[in-house]
Amino acid sequence: MTDPREHGLTLEPKFDAAGLITAVVTAADGGEVLMVAHMNEAALQATRATGKATFWSRSRQALWVKGETSGHFLIVREMRIDCDQDAIWVIAEPVGPACHTGARSCFYRRIVPGGLERVD
Repeated sequence: MTDPREHGLTLEPKFDAAGLITAVVTAADGGEVLMVAHMNEAALQATRATGKATFWSRSRQALWVKGETSGHFLIVREMRIDCDQDAIWVIAEPVGPACHTGARSCFYRRIVPGGLERVD
């Protein structure tokens, strides 16, 4: 394959029709998945410029810096992009819980035959 997006060293995110790209956030201290959100171009630029994870809120239709109201920021240590540049991996140091529910990770429940069970 000779697709420069897949093999080159130029950042060319492939945003979807809504102008968004999926961002998966993991903890720098162990790799636990903390949350999944979306970024538009402005959120990606802000994250790169400030070192604080910034996302696009689909419900509010606005940029939001994770932690700007709670103080529970995600300090970015590294960002990677997948092979075809349509997903971003944010490796971050959480300052407090990543989930708005107060859980360390948004993935605090396991799917089981009877529904869900909490994983702490």
